[in-house]
Amino acid sequence: MRLVVQRVSDAKVTVNDAVVGEIDTGLLVLVGFGHADEADLPSKPIWKKMLDKLVNLRIFPDEDDKMNRSLTDIQGDIMLISQFTLYADCKKGRRPSFTNACHPYIAESLFDRFVEDARKAAPGQFATGRFGAEMHLDFTNWGPVTIILDSDEM
Repeated sequence: MRLVVQRVSDAKVTVNDAVVGEIDTGLLVLVGFGHADEADLPSKPIWKKMLDKLVNLRIFPDEDDKMNRSLTDIQGDIMLISQFTLYADCKKGRRPSFTNACHPYIAESLFDRFVEDARKAAPGQFATGRFGAEMHLDFTNWGPVTIILDSDEM
């Protein structure tokens, strides 16, 4: 599992010209699953570790303008967007290969479960895009701050 975490001051996701999700200050998170991720991933310790790291990652400023506060601390919002392209392989040629991405059937189930679990852990407003849809994201990356969390590196 890979998460690209962006600290944002606002974000919205549009599908077919309709806004399907919108947040204020918080995290915009691109969520991808790899071919090694299986349907039982939510029962493994790494699942909880990734969720905990996400909502408790200290990337928001404190009163001294140091990154010491988490999403939980600031009661911030969170938006999750499914993104299989996080597993693109660009080693050969000019066209990315996506064979490292999880099969869509399993990935959709994993994403739905991640949404469910993150919604319970999220302190503020919660939004998500639509799995498999062509989405348009509008956001203001605050900082900019972008962090990559990879289950293979934890």
